[in-house]
Amino acid sequence: MSTVVISGASRGIGLELARAYAADGWRVHACCRDPAGAEELAHALEGRDAQVHPLDVTEASAIGALAAALSPEPIDLLINNAGIFGGEQDFGSVDYASWEQVWRTNVIAPYRVAEAFVPHVAASGLRRMAFVSSISGSIASVDAGGGYIYQSSKTGLNMVVVNLARDLAGRGITVLALHPGWVRTDMGGAQAPVSPEESIAGMRRVIAESGPERSGTLWDYRGERLPW
Repeated sequence: MSTVVISGASRGIGLELARAYAADGWRVHACCRDPAGAEELAHALEGRDAQVHPLDVTEASAIGALAAALSPEPIDLLINNAGIFGGEQDFGSVDYASWEQVWRTNVIAPYRVAEAFVPHVAASGLRRMAFVSSISGSIASVDAGGGYIYQSSKTGLNMVVVNLARDLAGRGITVLALHPGWVRTDMGGAQAPVSPEESIAGMRRVIAESGPERSGTLWDYRGERLPW
């Protein structure tokens, strides 16, 4: 049996990831800030081999406590999904406090989670880490200004992925950055063209097909490698 840990699992992409892996018979550790309020997640995992854990990814002590609670269980796949968009981010009106919070959530927190769970992932059969990033963080793909907060955070996350791939190669861990597409979620909005189910199916396929040769690279949900 394979095991997955998913952060930010109470809604949107994280919820659909948890639902899909659980339906396929994986053991799922779904993490969110308020398990008591995550009724949809609880319903999706009902009757499955799954647990919901409290986790605020911006709290280092909470990350450490979860890693300790799940030790020494091998974790085949760690998915760092938790992230936020941020407030006003156009030139001349950037919300600096929001920028700091987004950076803590989207860049520092995924690194901390990965660092805490390296022993669990290294002890597994699959040994994979996936980080939900965005093409918005691809410098080569930028075609307009603005978006300073969210885009810079995803660029920072991409650099974390590259460095982790180098540092963890000796332990046989594959590290991927994934662009889920513009998905119809609370963050993406109702006008987004990609359904959560389509995005999740594509990202799961990329994860399943990836090995060490892909470590430290960025892929979209359609299986296309994207430029940094």
